[in-house]
Amino acid sequence: MFFNKNLFKSIIYKLAISVMAITFAVIISPEDVYAARIKDISHVQGARANQLIGYGIVVGLDNTGDTGQAALTTQTIASMLGRLNIKIDRKDLRTRNVAAVMVTAELPAFARSGQSVDVTISSVGDARSLKGGTLLMTPLRAVDGNVYAMAQGALSVGGFGVQGAGANSRQRNHLNVGRIPDGGMIEKGIEQEWGKSQTLLLNLFEADFSTAVEMANVINAAFADPSVTVDPTKPVEGIAQAIDAATIRVEVPADWQEFAPQFIAKVEKLEVTPDTVARVVVNERTGTVVLGGNVRIREVAVAHGNLTLNVSTDYNASQPSAFGGQGNTAVLPDSGVDATEDKTKLQVIPEGATIAEVVSALNAIGVSPRDLIAILQAIKAAGALDAQLEIQ
Repeated sequence: MFFNKNLFKSIIYKLAISVMAITFAVIISPEDVYAARIKDISHVQGARANQLIGYGIVVGLDNTGDTGQAALTTQTIASMLGRLNIKIDRKDLRTRNVAAVMVTAELPAFARSGQSVDVTISSVGDARSLKGGTLLMTPLRAVDGNVYAMAQGALSVGGFGVQGAGANSRQRNHLNVGRIPDGGMIEKGIEQEWGKSQTLLLNLFEADFSTAVEMANVINAAFADPSVTVDPTKPVEGIAQAIDAATIRVEVPADWQEFAPQFIAKVEKLEVTPDTVARVVVNERTGTVVLGGNVRIREVAVAHGNLTLNVSTDYNASQPSAFGGQGNTAVLPDSGVDATEDKTKLQVIPEGATIAEVVSALNAIGVSPRDLIAILQAIKAAGALDAQLEIQ
């Protein structure tokens, strides 16, 4: 029997390539690539952070604080010293080493007394810099007016500024805003009872009916009775139900009602393939264009040409004859105008083109990002862009 060694090698090579291609397709299938955990696209209603705000003063500045014209600062210092049994006329105060500031922080969900949070300090007077300053004890209040944290500590500005004689100066970064890592001590947390729950509400970060229904189906399938056959063509009935485009109600099974945190942890790990509205975002100020993966374009022909105008002026000197004895040297401007228009051809974009095909077709025209903005607006006006066009 005749044996062709080269043919055998070719068959083995092609077979290996086919196996690798199949394996690669399985590994990066769209369902796997775009699957997201429930905890990454939604949150449990009620588990949220709260904003805190307070007013305080920063001391220890190197003559870069508020000037004497800032009555707010002098009044604050006089009031603070009065609480320390030190009486002084606010007119006698000099505030160049002190600055009035607003302090902001975020109280995390499930925060408890004794934990620390980062705080941000921003000048409200006419201080030139907060570098090197120390924030004095400042109560931080929530929207209900109650104090939930106290802030104090040395500021980190992350920049510098120097000023010499006259108007000579040099500055790096913004000097009127600083941070204190772990500078806020939580005094009182917001009590939340999660030990026993019968119903949970999941809120999507990006409202979408398709995603909400898909999330409900995934949860129902995960907690379904294994003896019941699930029909993939019908909605999966069970403990979860999509109420609207952003809310999914989950009835906690009786076996899990005593262990709500464990149930939430199990639900959060489930993976869902989210769906989004096709959207094109353009920013004309920066020339940025972002096209979503669901963007589709109907068949359309596009041609885009740039008209460039160049106006230049040359100055020529006209001098009299060396032996003429008469006349003066004169400067004569010589202006010229040049107009150049790019020669472009119509480029056909097929119907139902994917984002890769759209980019390839537009790159064939040789357009820049700013030209692409104008082209997308024209395609949208022609009714050939099946996506929302958002201009920032």
